[in-house]
Amino acid sequence: MLVLLAALLACSDPDTTLDPERSAPAAAAPAAAAAPARDAALRPADQAAPEDVAAPPADAQRTASGLAWKVLKPGDGGAHPEAAASVTVHYSGWTTDGKMFDSSRKRSRPATFGLGAVIPGWTEGLQLMTNGEQARFWIPEELAYAGKPGRPQGMLVFDVEMISFTNPPATPADVAAAPADAQRTASGLAWKLLKSGQGGASPSAKATVTAHYSGWTTDGALFDSSRTRGEPTSFGLDRVIAGWTEGLQLMHPGDEVRFWIPEDLAYQGKPGQPAGMLVFDVELVSFVEPPPVPADVAAAPADAQRTESGLAWKVLQAGSGTEHPTATSRVKVNYSGWTTDGEMFDSSVTRGTPASFPLNRVIAGWTEGLQLMVVGERARFWIPGALAYDGKPGRPQGTLVFDVELLEIKN
Repeated sequence: MLVLLAALLACSDPDTTLDPERSAPAAAAPAAAAAPARDAALRPADQAAPEDVAAPPADAQRTASGLAWKVLKPGDGGAHPEAAASVTVHYSGWTTDGKMFDSSRKRSRPATFGLGAVIPGWTEGLQLMTNGEQARFWIPEELAYAGKPGRPQGMLVFDVEMISFTNPPATPADVAAAPADAQRTASGLAWKLLKSGQGGASPSAKATVTAHYSGWTTDGALFDSSRTRGEPTSFGLDRVIAGWTEGLQLMHPGDEVRFWIPEDLAYQGKPGQPAGMLVFDVELVSFVEPPPVPADVAAAPADAQRTESGLAWKVLQAGSGTEHPTATSRVKVNYSGWTTDGEMFDSSVTRGTPASFPLNRVIAGWTEGLQLMVVGERARFWIPGALAYDGKPGRPQGTLVFDVELLEIKN
């Protein structure tokens, strides 16, 4: 499956964070009368509107577009964010009649977003700021929501504090074509080592990798970057474009490599994805190989225990607890699952994060099987199709084999 490695914006965009009103439930008169006071005590109060909310004062600065702004507190005087930067800010917004319509301060958490994904007045205005600066912006309607239904109308006023920002990486000088000293594979992939890591093993085609990356088209346009989001991305190498599946197997942890990926190893003209040859700078942070396929994956061995329902199971490692979960317990587990031909279809181990769920919300073989376990125990289950997904479209069919470690029970 071809996957564009792009994270969704956090729900901190001023275009998307209007605070819903809360209302008291219908109840007896004394409780209903008390509810507004109780809710008001729990909610942070709206910030008072600025005295100059109705119009920018004479000492406000103005840009050619009509944006007005005023520094409330100087920042560090250093660099400014670019139009494609990812920024983290605190902000509050009012209409010119003094009504607050949104505030990260009221939510008690700053907002992070890409400057290319917000209203034009923000894209322009925040590029004027430096870290630590606090500014007030008067954004005319055409630079705000421009009459968009369901959004605040008219000129909007924002108080913004720039907490931090990350500018996009510089476009490589050789983005248009692979240089003569780049290495090439038989498939047509070109690559060049930018920084050597610590050596050691390389990931397999089935590994789950964690990487930092930035991607450009050959005209130098950046279309995606984990760097601007400020955190690396994790994914299975068998779930990305072919050039990534092949290329990252050439790397070691700590390596930084530039790839020139031809279109037939990238998105192959898929609508909505970048076209043509793509260039990626990739840093391999780490990788996790999938668990080995059990030797007895094809069928339960003679020493496996069996239940009346047809479930077969075998203890791989004794647990330390004595309590068993019930059919309605919430459990925390690590697991991997295979079909009987040895194809792994799911694993919390390769994702690096245990799974939590109530036992009455999973396949019948899990509901039954995990009740046989105690905390700390590792077991292998052979779950017949009738207790798994048989007949359900898009799910693995037939007998499924799971290795499960029970980490925690919450009754």
